Parts: sequence; C-alpha cells; structure tokens
Amino acid sequence: MNTALLALIQEKLSIDSTLSADSTVISQYLQGTEGLDNFSEKKRQMLAVIIIKKSSEIKVLLDLANHYAKDEALRFSLYPVSTGNNWGYGTSQPAGKGENIIILDLSQLTRIIDFDAELGLITLEPGVTQQQLSDYLISLDDSYMVPVTGAGPDCSILSNALERGYGITPYTDHFSAVTSIQGYWANGSPFQSAVNELDQSQEQFVDKTFKWGVGPYLDGLFTQSNLGVVSQMTLRLAKKKPDFTSFFIQLNDDNQLEDVVPLIRQVLQDYEGIVGSINLMDKRRILSMFATNPNGEDTHSVMHQKDILRLGKELQAPCWTIVGTIYGSKAVVSAVKREINALFKNLPCKRVYSNSLLITCANKVISALPQWLIEKVAPLKVISEQLNSFNKGKEIMLGKPNKVALKLAYWRHPQASSFDKAALSPSKDGCGLLWYAPLITMKAGKMREFVDFIRDTCPKYNIEPFITFTNLRHDCVDSTIPIVFDLSNPQAVSDAHNCLKDLVENGLKKGFVPYRLNIDQQQWLLNKETPFWQTVNAIKEALDPNHILSKGRYNPR
Repeated sequence: MNTALLALIQEKLSIDSTLSADSTVISQYLQGTEGLDNFSEKKRQMLAVIIIKKSSEIKVLLDLANHYAKDEALRFSLYPVSTGNNWGYGTSQPAGKGENIIILDLSQLTRIIDFDAELGLITLEPGVTQQQLSDYLISLDDSYMVPVTGAGPDCSILSNALERGYGITPYTDHFSAVTSIQGYWANGSPFQSAVNELDQSQEQFVDKTFKWGVGPYLDGLFTQSNLGVVSQMTLRLAKKKPDFTSFFIQLNDDNQLEDVVPLIRQVLQDYEGIVGSINLMDKRRILSMFATNPNGEDTHSVMHQKDILRLGKELQAPCWTIVGTIYGSKAVVSAVKREINALFKNLPCKRVYSNSLLITCANKVISALPQWLIEKVAPLKVISEQLNSFNKGKEIMLGKPNKVALKLAYWRHPQASSFDKAALSPSKDGCGLLWYAPLITMKAGKMREFVDFIRDTCPKYNIEPFITFTNLRHDCVDSTIPIVFDLSNPQAVSDAHNCLKDLVENGLKKGFVPYRLNIDQQQWLLNKETPFWQTVNAIKEALDPNHILSKGRYNPR
C-alpha cells in the first residue's frame, strides 16, 4: 500500500469526501457479472476508492494526478464511475491493469441542478439514478418521463447517455436527448460549450436548449471515451402524452420473421414520433421473462426442445413477439391503433393492447382474488405472474423505472429463486452476464441471417440463444444477445467468453458490428493502427498527456 500517496490525496480532499484503501471496500468495486479476471495473467488491482460529494473535487484530483504523473513513487491514475452498475460491460471494474488505480466514485453527486418544467430541460449530476429522477418528477407534477432502461432503478441517467444507451420511451436514443455537457478534460481544463462561453446574460440558459453549439462539436468526445469527466449534463425529457397504449403482436410461425420485418419498418416510418421504439423477441427470450430455467441445477446447458414446446404451450409464448408503444392524444392513439391492426390483419397473428378490455378485466379479477388462492391454483399463478410482468413492462414504457428486466441475469444462477425480487443486483448477487450488441441493417434477409448465426453459434458453447431486436430507426436495429452463465462454474465462464469472441469475430465478417464493447473487448478488438484510433490517440495525447484517466477505456494502445 502506498501510504505516502494516500496521505497526499487525503490532504487535498474535503471533509465530506471518503478515501478508502480497505480490501473489503475495494473488492466490492472489483465485483462484476463478466468473470473477466479468469482470462487475465495479471488481475485487476486498485489502490483505493475515493467517493466525492462535491463536483469541484473532480478537478482537484485530476490536477493532483497530473502533478505526480512523472514521480514513480507517487503517480496514480483515476477511473471514474457514476453508479458502477454497468452490468455485462465491466460493472465498476477498471479497464486497465496498471498499478495505483484509484476508482473515482461519483455516485454521491446526486444534485438535480436545474429543471425547467415549462421546457422539460433537466440538469443533473452523475450520481442521479433513474429512481431518484423518477421520485423528483413525481414530487412535482409528474408530467415528464424518465429515460428508463432495463438496467433498473439504481443506474445512472448520465452514464447511460454517455455510453450511448437507448430505451423504449419516446426519446429512444438517450445521447440524442443530451443538449449540454459540462466537465473537465483529463488535463484538468474545464469544459463548457462555446455558446455558454459567449453568453453574457445572467441566467446563461440558452446553451441548454441547443445541442450543437458553435464551432466543432466537442461534447461527443465525452461519450465512450477516456478523455474527460462529465460533472453535469442537461437533457430533454419527453413529456407524457394524454393517452398511451402498448401493443403486443404474437406470431406462431418462426418463418413469419421475413413477413413482419417490412411491416415493422413501415410502422416506424409512418408513425415516427408517435410510435416509440419497437422490440422483436423470440420464444426463448420470452420464456426467460416468465419461466424458471427448466434445467434446474444443470446450469450449463441449453433448454431441450421438448421443454421449449412445453413451456411455450403453458405460457402461450409465440415464436416471435413484437412489442411497441403508441403515444399521443386519445384520437391519435386510437387512429394509429386501428391502422396498425389493418397493417397486420393479413398476417396470422394475435394482437393485444395494454388498454384492451381483456387486460383491464384480467387485472381486476386477479387483484380481487386472495393471494393464497393464486398461489394454490397453478393457472392463476401463471396468469398473475404474466400480468405482473406485463404491467411492469408498461411502467417502463411510461418512464417509470423498475427491476422487471433484471430477472434475465439470474436465469442460470444456482440460487436464482432465493433472491428478493425487489432488491436484485446482478453483480452483488453473483450473476454471470455478458452482452453481444451488434448493429444490423433492417432488412428481412439480413435479420434472418443473424438469427441463424446466433442459433447456430450459442449452443456450441452451452449458451442459451436469447434474441431481441430493438429498432433504433427504421433502417437499423440493435440486437441485444445476453450471454447468461453460471459465474461460479469455471467452465461456464470460459464457454461464455469463447462464445462472445466467436460471435464478435465471425459476426464482423457478416457485417454485424457491435455498437458497444465490454472493457476487455476494447483491448483485443480495437486496432490502434487504424486511422480512426490513431486520431483518437492523438486527441488523447493532447487532452491527457500523462495518461492519468481511465487507462484502456475505448483507447487501444
């Protein structure tokens, strides 16, 4: 332990901040769902964790790290995390494996600095979570939506936008909704836009209303990078509409994929701004939401076809399920609902809407029944669980965060049934999860090629081929393939990583390119010799000449 360095840092910190080199504290930050250190000759190490409560201390620490960068005994690097819940991509673990790495925990920076209720513009700090923002908006008039994700209530709003995450609420692309950033480059220089620098008014607000500013657009350099630290962000919130319904279109023939892709594309083109993002999920993925893994203690094998057929019949899970949302006035929602019905009526499919009489009555009946009866009667229990997941999914579509999607991470956990559903935390609970998230051109033939590729590859490594397509636009989809495994089983961990590598390497040959990478993939996949990464490294040299910030993060060297 470098006690001299820790003492120097402690002197610079305010009384409210916390510095800890305790191995128990550090081990919590080294927990992850990825099992990354199983494949490393040199394990990740950390010198300490610093939790700050004032954003001004970001600059203090950057300046200190740069000051001692040439001193072999005292140099250190910083690795900022917002809430550290980047499950499947690295969680809170540092990307680099050097010495004297200090985690800079920003989770206590939870101020909502400004909210203009008239314009729906909110400025917040890195530690503000989906749940905290939801509580804040509810405490006012609850007329705006939280840009939620399936990662759950405890995840940072700011960091998801910086990772270029997306959701199913109206502002699907979360970084697109970001209008203004303030922070610090790695060399300690403060950053704000040229508009903010030029604005001589007392309120200095106009910067928050215009994303692109004046001159080169530098805000984007803070996304998927290690060039600086964001201290506050302004983003547009989507206003709740007078009416809403979600739609579920179920297809019982796997071959209908080719028929339905053009229809989804048409819906997105014709009703842009009214219909939010659309998800397309296969049967296995639906079963992971509603069923318990039928393999029981055999946590490292895929479902047998007979179990898929049985569970599919019990839970009425179709081959493909289309999930989408309609936002607008009552007249608009009603009209679009009719037109979607007309568009899909020539396909043999079942169409269900969240505001339908069937769903409304089912909810009333189940809520009126005693819980002991529901638990005792198997069909009622199934219906109750399905309605609960359905209602939780609807909440997410309305911008209300919850943990319903986190169940997926527990699919192969040996003690999956023992966890409190209200307190799920995949990294703390020892879940195994990696993500393969490639971009795919939205053409039926290409999507079928991808489906076949996933279904052929994943079972070779005993990985369940769960498939979800999410439309980012009418011309591009992202497929999120969760590689779920038993983190306590070394063979399962090895197979999971080999599966991911196979998917990435062979997927690239087919044009399936990931839009997001975990912290180890960033090193073996990205080539520092290509023109793009040479440019990134040139910018890195200018903004972080001493290499003190987030070594290895989207920065192959």
